[in-house]
Amino acid sequence: MKRCAARSNGSGATGMFEVAIVAAFEREVAPLLKRTRRVERENDGRKFTFFENEGMVIVCGGMGAEAARRAAEAVIALYHPRLVQSTGFAGALQSELRIGDIFVPSVVINASDGSRNETEGESGALLTFMSVADVKQKAALAQAYGAQAIDMEAAFVGAAAQARGTKFRAVKVISDEFNFEMPKLSRFIDGQGRFRTANFILFAALRPWLWGRVITLARNSNAAARRLADYLTEHSPRASSAVGTKTL
Repeated sequence: MKRCAARSNGSGATGMFEVAIVAAFEREVAPLLKRTRRVERENDGRKFTFFENEGMVIVCGGMGAEAARRAAEAVIALYHPRLVQSTGFAGALQSELRIGDIFVPSVVINASDGSRNETEGESGALLTFMSVADVKQKAALAQAYGAQAIDMEAAFVGAAAQARGTKFRAVKVISDEFNFEMPKLSRFIDGQGRFRTANFILFAALRPWLWGRVITLARNSNAAARRLADYLTEHSPRASSAVGTKTL
């Protein structure tokens, strides 16, 4: 999993940016990065790479609470968007949700303190949890919070938007189903929200009993990424303006 990497520098935002998308990794929003302008800017002593194009700006901050918070605060401070959107993968907390299902919740819940953030979404609840949940944790969390899906970033993106008085929305795609036992991934996420892919591959290679789950995870993630790509491309600001429909 690769974070958005800088290729060129820029000197500031240009134009109006209706939507700011905060994702963890580039692969989650790759189709929207085509024909974008890569701009490297600094906020609060940290450098970020932003992707600008026709009313939309994207930043890939990495996995987890702090990475999401920092990226959201940076894009809001520098671009002042009308809407901030947390986008990426989520796990199902209900058996009815399948790989590739798009979930646009009306509320995001922070499991660390129980706070709730109403969104510009459709229906249902997304729970933000501090680590990758296993099947037993999923069942317990679903019962405790009444949520339909789980992620690791949305609540912190939402909190940053709320603090700035900016509208917030989450668009997630299901990448692991309710009964799928995820490999232990949390240990491979560093303090900057980067996933240490090489370390995980070595870890899994030495444990043949994990191979089946890792292969399934990769297949499911690829299918989810394709479905999310289709949805985001169809609902991007430039696509919406072309057909006169509502933007993300």
